[in-house]
Amino acid sequence: PPDSCHSDSVTHTISSPRLDLVLLTAALIDELLGDSTREREVGGFLVPAAWPNDHDARFLRMRREQITKSPADEPFLARAIVLPSDRRRPMIGHIGFHEPPKDGALEMGYTVFPEYRRQGIAHEAALAMMAWATAEHGVRRYILSISPDNAPSLAMAANLGFTRTGEQMDDEDGLEWVFELRL
Repeated sequence: PPDSCHSDSVTHTISSPRLDLVLLTAALIDELLGDSTREREVGGFLVPAAWPNDHDARFLRMRREQITKSPADEPFLARAIVLPSDRRRPMIGHIGFHEPPKDGALEMGYTVFPEYRRQGIAHEAALAMMAWATAEHGVRRYILSISPDNAPSLAMAANLGFTRTGEQMDDEDGLEWVFELRL
């Protein structure tokens, strides 16, 4: 991961050249789980209509429950991927770690909304998250779990230097290949 990412402890934002990764606090998650029938502004960024979908609403509820049980975990769990160069500041996906560092490692997950895919967004967001976790928390090992059918994520993992270390069955997502990057 690059050494250059900027994080603002006041606003809980990690910035990279094209992106702001805005912390989804418990309060923001509560707002996001509200009316999703229309485009709306939440936390200083524009959330698309019809988001969260059912899958992402389950994800947000799970992260909200984690924050309730352990508020100190909040900075690791979920961030909106925002395009700051667009005056509307649209949310174009989300990224985060599954939990705080465990055995010196962090497992990362991400989603980029379809109209923003194939532009290097997930790659840049992943680099920024890893740079933040390394600089702020000394994390040196990262894990990704990817469906064998997800060619773009498999390519991104390879491009970032991750190596396949195994596979697992996920209750919701089915078979996943497990990848690891050690710094």
